[in-house]
Amino acid sequence: MNERYTWYERRGISRQVFDCSEKALEKVQDAFLEVDRVREKRQLEVLDAFAASYVSESAFIHKTGYGYDDAGREQTEAVFARALGAEDALVRTQFASGTHVLATCLRALLSPGDELLIVTGTPYDSLRMTLDGPSRQSLSARGVKIKIIDLDDHGDPDSEGIKGAITDKTRMVYAQKSRGYSDRRSLLASDIRRIREAIHEKNKDAIFFVDHCYSEFAEMTEPLEEGADLIAGSLIKNPGSGIAPGGGYVAGKHKLIEEISEGMTAVGVGRHVGPSFGMTRLLLQGLYFAPTVVASAMKGAIHLASLFQLAGYEVLPAPLDPRGDIVQLVRLEAPEKLEIFCQAIQAASPVDAFVTPIPAPMPGYDCDVIMASGSFIQGSTIELSADGPLRPPYDVFVQGGLTFENARLGAMLALERIGFGDRR
Repeated sequence: MNERYTWYERRGISRQVFDCSEKALEKVQDAFLEVDRVREKRQLEVLDAFAASYVSESAFIHKTGYGYDDAGREQTEAVFARALGAEDALVRTQFASGTHVLATCLRALLSPGDELLIVTGTPYDSLRMTLDGPSRQSLSARGVKIKIIDLDDHGDPDSEGIKGAITDKTRMVYAQKSRGYSDRRSLLASDIRRIREAIHEKNKDAIFFVDHCYSEFAEMTEPLEEGADLIAGSLIKNPGSGIAPGGGYVAGKHKLIEEISEGMTAVGVGRHVGPSFGMTRLLLQGLYFAPTVVASAMKGAIHLASLFQLAGYEVLPAPLDPRGDIVQLVRLEAPEKLEIFCQAIQAASPVDAFVTPIPAPMPGYDCDVIMASGSFIQGSTIELSADGPLRPPYDVFVQGGLTFENARLGAMLALERIGFGDRR
């Protein structure tokens, strides 16, 4: 008997599923090598960012109160800016989520009469209320005109549609790099360049803003290096490595960061307040490990895609497709399979493995959602997690894995419990 199989057998994995996983890994070795190339380059860039920002032990001093002259906070923001290819950055634990960061940026930069052009179709559920919800706080209620353009039939940015929709009043062009709860592909660096070119042909003053959640360190370059003016994301996703306890970041052009900082706090106060509360050590540690942790998550997603494709399920992206984020979709086509899948991921998790996830209402969504995340930082999606809305075609969205072994075990256990698909 294969000794390695015994390691998985005692965790409830059958020989059939183990052999399928081994075959799945054989098929994606070249993809794993490419992930390692990205990891090596990006990890060296992060090291360079730390050195160039003169990070010292004094950065870890605990600051309270208003947070004036918080040297640790300022060093942290300098490191993030350099690592992400930005002129400047805001990195704050006061941001509650990625959606909070995005909403802050949109409200700070858009005024009545401005046009917001969204070029990647309808954004994910939790941001829609900020755009055109019934609240007086929504952008549409404040007089911002919102236009949405879908990707083309091939899942590519519609360059001609973008150019046709941009006007002199277009203050911002917004792109969501990751797929969200949709079956479109994630954007790649080449897509960001294409959108930038379309924007600049019609309105060079328009701000190009990229929602970067789930996408940091997934490619050789970041959107700011490809022509974006601004990016934003969550610290309980890729750049936090499962170490940052919370927070979010904005990075990009200095002028925009200053304007957003006043929207975050108050005019005339801006970025000068907001104490670090002794969190800088965790934020910097998270960033330091991010390229390596993201690489583990990417390998986990590639293995999952290969495994479930071999098992007879539709997967997006396909195992060898280019990837711009850590999210993997598996189409399950039945609500009970979606529930069982998420429960298996929970059972493979280091925290709360004994818990059984069930569908439940969630703020910002129009249907029940089931979520599995046995993580050290609750809600951290760079740690292994799986979730999906309870609506046809019952897609599950899997992301993360601080270690590849955890991601692999979760995928195998999910297949073990839901069984092989009809297309096999």
